[in-house]
Amino acid sequence: MKLIVEPATRTLTGTVTIPGDKSIGHRSLLFSLLSATPVRVVGLGDGADNGRSAKAITALGASIAKDGDGLVITGTGLDGLVPPTSRIDCGNSGTTIRLLCGLLAGQRFATTLFGDESLSKRPMRRVIEPLARMGATITGQGSGLDVTPPLVVGPADGPLKPLDYTLPMASAQVKTAILLAGLFADGDTSVTEPGPSRDHSERMLAYLGAPLAVEGRRTTIATRGWNRRLACDGFTVPADPSSAAFLVAAAILVGGEVRLPGVCINPTRTGFLDAITAMGGHVAIVDPRAAGPETVADLVISGAPQRLHGITIGGDLAVRSIDELPILAVLAARAHGTTVVRDAEELRVKESDRVETTCAMLRAFGVTCEAREDGFVVEGRPEGPLSAARVHADGDHRIAMAAAVAGLVADGQTVIDDADNVATSYPGFAAALAALGAVVGATA
Repeated sequence: MKLIVEPATRTLTGTVTIPGDKSIGHRSLLFSLLSATPVRVVGLGDGADNGRSAKAITALGASIAKDGDGLVITGTGLDGLVPPTSRIDCGNSGTTIRLLCGLLAGQRFATTLFGDESLSKRPMRRVIEPLARMGATITGQGSGLDVTPPLVVGPADGPLKPLDYTLPMASAQVKTAILLAGLFADGDTSVTEPGPSRDHSERMLAYLGAPLAVEGRRTTIATRGWNRRLACDGFTVPADPSSAAFLVAAAILVGGEVRLPGVCINPTRTGFLDAITAMGGHVAIVDPRAAGPETVADLVISGAPQRLHGITIGGDLAVRSIDELPILAVLAARAHGTTVVRDAEELRVKESDRVETTCAMLRAFGVTCEAREDGFVVEGRPEGPLSAARVHADGDHRIAMAAAVAGLVADGQTVIDDADNVATSYPGFAAALAALGAVVGATA
């Protein structure tokens, strides 16, 4: 698929509903599989990645039924998973495959997990190693520095061993895999992080009644004496802040009156908003309110195109904005001065090598971008439009969407090739931009 974007000739205006948060969506599905009672899930996005998790839980014994504006998931309970009749296809979803590794590590049957060409290149040793210390058997492909899918998980020959593990780098996916495996261990399993990562799993597992305790950056699952029952009435999946970031950036660059309702403002997910504030931008956070274990609010951007200045994004801020760094790079391209992104090695092992693809995307628009081992440096071009570009997204949805936003402030038509994977997270992205007044379309 190609995205074709014309330069914006007027400001953006309107209210757009962002799809449900992908990270919370995955967890609402996978955790509902373990519930002893039916769970109603409202707000689940229709992206392909969440669809892979939905198919995975049905393969493991859950049933899913539509119920008005939501789904009712009838799971198996913690100890009732059934062996799948065939391999489980995780598509392009790293979250699906890594969380399933933890969920399946303690099962008495073997499961094969595989994915598309992109997922088949992504590193899995980081999740396999701690699970192996717990006694799990997980094998994959490759004999070099890392292990890649397809993976065979299990069978386990008894309860897993408890583990006290310090993550070498903050990772919500690895943390969650270990905590899920800890539900099938005999004793206390603890994970300590060197820095903050998304804490949706901790919030949602506690909401289900898991024996979970959080002390600073250390999270513990304590199974001894527990009745092994997880249950809740339902989950509300808030709007995805990572998807919202692209429309926020578009409104900042083009100007206008844009409202994005019900966006998750969990502090582990709002790094991009903090970065925008540090750059001199302004996004109003309106009407914060509870949505189950999470907090949501409306994001409002109003006024003329905003003047920004370059900053350094590193440390905890880089971790909390890791998925938004490509679109923050587009904002940096329009800022006064230099923006430095560091401590973001994780970009190298996303759907693409996002250090290289982000820099290649910006260079196509005539922006100077230097790739570094743990990030990149962007020299802002705040005056005049960017150069019209043809961008190859390398199959990466975030690169494709970032390029589309950059195309709004270019001096001619922008064409983005290999953008099919936008459907993995935000199938309605082009329509959302169009609803705000942009001229953008998709072709085969």
